[in-house]
Amino acid sequence: MNAVNLLEFDLTGLTAYCEQLGEKRFRATQLFRWIHQRGASDFSMMSDLAKSLRDKLAGVAEITPLTVASEQASSDGTIKWLFDVGGGDAVETVFIPEDDRGTLCVSSQAGCAVGCRFCSTGHQGFSRNLSTGEIVAQLWFAEHHLRRRLKLADGERAITNVVMMGMGEPLQNYAALVPALRVMLDDHGYGLSRRRVTVSTSGVVPMIDRLREDCPVALAVSLHAPNDTLRDDLVPLNRKYPIAELLDACNRYLDAAPRDFITFEYCMLDGVNDTPEHAKQLVARVRDSVSCKFNLIPFNPFPESGLKRSPRERVAAFARILQNAGVVTTVRKTRGDDIDAACGQLAGEVQDRTRIKERLSTRTPIRIHRPAAAQDGLRQPRQKEQETKA
Repeated sequence: MNAVNLLEFDLTGLTAYCEQLGEKRFRATQLFRWIHQRGASDFSMMSDLAKSLRDKLAGVAEITPLTVASEQASSDGTIKWLFDVGGGDAVETVFIPEDDRGTLCVSSQAGCAVGCRFCSTGHQGFSRNLSTGEIVAQLWFAEHHLRRRLKLADGERAITNVVMMGMGEPLQNYAALVPALRVMLDDHGYGLSRRRVTVSTSGVVPMIDRLREDCPVALAVSLHAPNDTLRDDLVPLNRKYPIAELLDACNRYLDAAPRDFITFEYCMLDGVNDTPEHAKQLVARVRDSVSCKFNLIPFNPFPESGLKRSPRERVAAFARILQNAGVVTTVRKTRGDDIDAACGQLAGEVQDRTRIKERLSTRTPIRIHRPAAAQDGLRQPRQKEQETKA
């Protein structure tokens, strides 16, 4: 008989499991605290549980960690772990330390089926969804490993923020995602604020509406284009849920969101989506339609994409257009790019079931438009317009 992995349960699920074992509800809360607040995996260490319960659990349950296949540390302090999830698949998790916070970037799938042109994960294809326990195990390991490594005082957290921005589209693994979020938010678990837990999505409109009802946390939307024609090419999911429908869903989400704005992620691609005209189109799209903040992300190149990072000066000019129109805009500082841990670089190891390489070979090229110096303030030599296969 296979042991039950207790990392699969939020507190409601663990309570139901304990009741099946003939235990009172308060025992589930004690057990939940031992697992998530103290990082215990040995039932014999759980001293305030009755010995009969500890013995019972030892025969039917376990706390199953993920196997760490590798760890890499960046010069800026970022740490990336590769976790073996079996079947030839491995996922990546990234810890980003800052002066006022510690952020963990968590994966939800082995691979990704959305297939955005600029994302390394999407170029790996898709194998499977992670279970709730596999999602939670990334936080469970990182929090308690870092507490020991950093010699933190009792009660001091290593991780203050979680972003579901690792490998995969979280809202396409909704059934496993929501219980994992509840573990993160539970005061008997990690006690994170809803404002400090962020789900990033490429725009799965029906699931945005469900998340609003079930577990509203901060929402980040991967927009990356100001019009449907371009976004259809960069983010194929747009063909099913175009920008107007996506913005309507964002407005509905704000009714329950812990923040009064939606974050729009916008990856800056040289000559693709970074012209002044693109910025003006964005302003027209969002200024009077949804309360939002833009996070401009320097593209992190990888060979298969065929794309390039927008020059710094063009990113700054793009940001100024948004800011001058009254749209709150920041430029993300790239972290961990020397270990391929920056945004869009997570790839892991994926046993692809989606024939991604075959599908990518049939994609039409993106036409690259090189803005003239007079348009974007850059002094650069003339370049012939070129087409780059992505």
